[in-house]
Amino acid sequence: MSDAFPIPIICGPTASGKTGLAVRLAERFPVEVVSADSRQVFRRLNIGTAKPTAEECNKVRFHLVDMMEPGERYTAFRFMEDANRAIGEILARGAVPLVVGGTGLYLRALTDGVVEIAKDDMAIRERLESEMDELGPEAMHRRLATIDPVEAATVHPNNRVRVIRALELFELTGKCKSELVETGAYKKAEHVFEYHCLVPDRELLYERINHRVDQMMDDGLLAEVENLVAEGRAEALRRVPVIGYSELLDYLDGDRGLDEAVSLIKQNSRRYAKRQFTWFRHQADCIFYSDPEAAPGALTGIVGERLRKNL
Repeated sequence: MSDAFPIPIICGPTASGKTGLAVRLAERFPVEVVSADSRQVFRRLNIGTAKPTAEECNKVRFHLVDMMEPGERYTAFRFMEDANRAIGEILARGAVPLVVGGTGLYLRALTDGVVEIAKDDMAIRERLESEMDELGPEAMHRRLATIDPVEAATVHPNNRVRVIRALELFELTGKCKSELVETGAYKKAEHVFEYHCLVPDRELLYERINHRVDQMMDDGLLAEVENLVAEGRAEALRRVPVIGYSELLDYLDGDRGLDEAVSLIKQNSRRYAKRQFTWFRHQADCIFYSDPEAAPGALTGIVGERLRKNL
């Protein structure tokens, strides 16, 4: 199978139905899922990260799940390498890779390229995004032009994602993106991708998030955290951190009651979903689906077309 046809990315905020959609597609086509979820890479964190169930794993093959122990570092650079390797293997088998997840950092690395750096600094990115909102795209593009005229010449001012990323790279590395590309330090994307973003009505999404948290508690999330603590992994959990585990660690430490911890998990999950939606909203050429029943039909046609053209 050639890679001329874009590889679909099924993205969206937490609890928007990404995995369920992938499983529905697998019932009709030979697809395999490449997970782009920064939480599901960790072993032992099963209930709180909403990993695919055993039933779902029987229906579709998942890649890049259970890769690391809690507390170990898994970078966007490594994700890109692992994801590209998995995509190549899937294509070689004549199947269709579906990239499924809501971690914007991973998806950006996969679709735009990435440079290996010691550590991302969220504070830098958040400041640049705030400056973009305050000063506007033209001013930020002019700033980029003074730092890296070569990159600025290839980026439209309204492409805020690439403008911010180029400015961020300069602040993180002290080198402009064009220099990093020229020296080979910047690894370019290996495939062509197409974003398909699930964006349910916000009230509906928040209801689904609240219900999911309640279900996680019913399924034994607290016992999962207690077992990890008993294994001596509390400090590793603190270093991750993953919503659901941090709050319950505070409960076990006596810092808050259980009801308060569960309420906070729901609140933090809703806030995380809002940040995810903001990120996806700024992606160029992203196809949005507010109707949960529209995405399966559209992606059925896209996956089927890829198979017809490339098998």
